[in-house]
Amino acid sequence: MPAEPGPPPVIWMLPEHPGRGPKPAYSRAEITTAAIKIADAEGLDAVSMRRVAQQIGAGTMSLYRYVPHKSDLFELMIDAVAGEHPVSGMPSGDWRADLTALGRGQRAAMLRHPWLIELAPRSGMGPNTLRAVEATFSAVSVLGLGIDAMMEIVGQVSAFVTGYVHEELTDDKARRRSGLDREQWFRRQAPYVRKLLDSGDYPMLEQIVVEAELPHMDPDARFERGLSRLLDGIAANLPAWPAGGGQDC
Repeated sequence: MPAEPGPPPVIWMLPEHPGRGPKPAYSRAEITTAAIKIADAEGLDAVSMRRVAQQIGAGTMSLYRYVPHKSDLFELMIDAVAGEHPVSGMPSGDWRADLTALGRGQRAAMLRHPWLIELAPRSGMGPNTLRAVEATFSAVSVLGLGIDAMMEIVGQVSAFVTGYVHEELTDDKARRRSGLDREQWFRRQAPYVRKLLDSGDYPMLEQIVVEAELPHMDPDARFERGLSRLLDGIAANLPAWPAGGGQDC
């Protein structure tokens, strides 16, 4: 009985240009740039091999000579974006400064390319992505922790950034849908909120409305505050993290 075929090789194991056939007319970089342009303008669902081929003036079937699968195209897109944020100079020896810079870069990339948040959980291992991984883990390696502890710290920072950007993107969609920005939305809700407060049944809501600054804070400032709070928590718990040299449990 013949063995079942294994999964196809990842794009990074394949030569950029086929060894046989016509001289290549396009590069992976050109194809990737076209795909990113479509995704930025219309969203990830608009990206197809046919659309990308049209964008660069190629035949759809010929595109498969360069990028065998749509999943390969997504990997190329992720890796291209990973190369937009330089990671040279890391680790600097200051893990907080490095993680702050990396968090800012991650947020900026996701805001420039909103589709990235959909692909982030499976980011692949392209050259730019690998450089970012090496820089990130090198930044926290100065703490002398085990690899699982380092993965937890990196994961917590990444999760905060992803969650924050998801809220930003969702708010932007709501603004475009309703035609109201955040402050306009608050003003529209004001009469109803006043009625709720006058009832006296919602003391916590009253405290939020009267005292809270976060809902009205500049998004950049709110991001910096949240990231700093997270790093404060990590720093405060460093003695409890397992040290390197063994398997973390």
